[in-house]
Amino acid sequence: MTHPADAVARLRLARTDGIGPRTFRQLLERFGSAATALEEMPGYGRGRLRAPPEAEAQREMEAVAASSGRFLFLGAPGYPPLLDTLADPPPVLALLGDPAVLQPRAVAVVGARNASAAGRRIAADLAEELAARGLVVVSGLARGIDSAAHQGAMRKGRTVAVVAGGLDQPYPPENAGLQARIAAEGGAVLAEAPLGTAPIARHFPRRNRIVAGLSLGVVLVEAAVRSGSLITARLGLEAGREIFAVPGSPLDARCRGSNDLIRQGAHLTETVEDVLAHLPQAPEAEPAFRYRPTVRSMPETANRALASHEPTGEETQVLDLLGPAPIAVDDVLRRCQLSTPVVQAILLDLELSGRVEMLPGHRVALTGKG
Repeated sequence: MTHPADAVARLRLARTDGIGPRTFRQLLERFGSAATALEEMPGYGRGRLRAPPEAEAQREMEAVAASSGRFLFLGAPGYPPLLDTLADPPPVLALLGDPAVLQPRAVAVVGARNASAAGRRIAADLAEELAARGLVVVSGLARGIDSAAHQGAMRKGRTVAVVAGGLDQPYPPENAGLQARIAAEGGAVLAEAPLGTAPIARHFPRRNRIVAGLSLGVVLVEAAVRSGSLITARLGLEAGREIFAVPGSPLDARCRGSNDLIRQGAHLTETVEDVLAHLPQAPEAEPAFRYRPTVRSMPETANRALASHEPTGEETQVLDLLGPAPIAVDDVLRRCQLSTPVVQAILLDLELSGRVEMLPGHRVALTGKG
């Protein structure tokens, strides 16, 4: 269990504006502990980074504890082992429910919010069968497919819901009861955002990477061409997870994205057996695209850029190739002469920060933000 003082220090470091998942890890590796990193903070980044006061972090911890919740910290006991295989695992997660549910094998079931009745039934039945086979079902607590998956899983087993806002901000509001049931009936509800954080658009891709990261495979039921569910599938693919898709009518726009995934090689899924036949015991310990730079291993120019909270030379190479007009990611790879893992990690960071948008056809464009 994380020592209380270390937990407060880790929470303060994670809640510091300008410190993302990769920087959080880099600081811990450089200074050895969150407390030491915080001691260096006044001179870090030329004074641009300011950790929240200790009292503020204490209040957040007390508020989560008052709701029978707890925190999970990257690198500390109890942190979900599959998440730690990501290039950008969340530094801290707030949890309601049973942390033990995060340890068994899990499968994500996601899809359309405006799902058809047939799609919701398929998702619920598939989740129920997965739970009956001892698998945990992970989803995002959204309307439609996500809600059906959670409800189906609870008939025979347990489920994990990952929310885009704070734990005290159920979304959609009508799922507040479902969120409470999941936490009370042996499941878990996870949030990367602090209490009081409203779920806004830029938070959902971050939520989606956690859904994919917790799972050995991602199953899509009714996903449109431009949808958050396809982001979840792409992030799962980049994380080395198996991708599954339930086929749908070509006349239904809600199925075009999932049907296209099947054309691209996703496992066609009609029954739970289709999932079990391709589900690995565990993902590769070191996926080929995994990118975890440390401050010590960076060249001095990158070290200075990190210290001044400016883009590294590698990030600048990528940004210089992007504009408001979409460009193929393959073109970025060819022209910037960086390795595929590095470019993927940089583009994901830029997407999560809202600076770029990933588009159909494996293209990317600047959003004009940041």
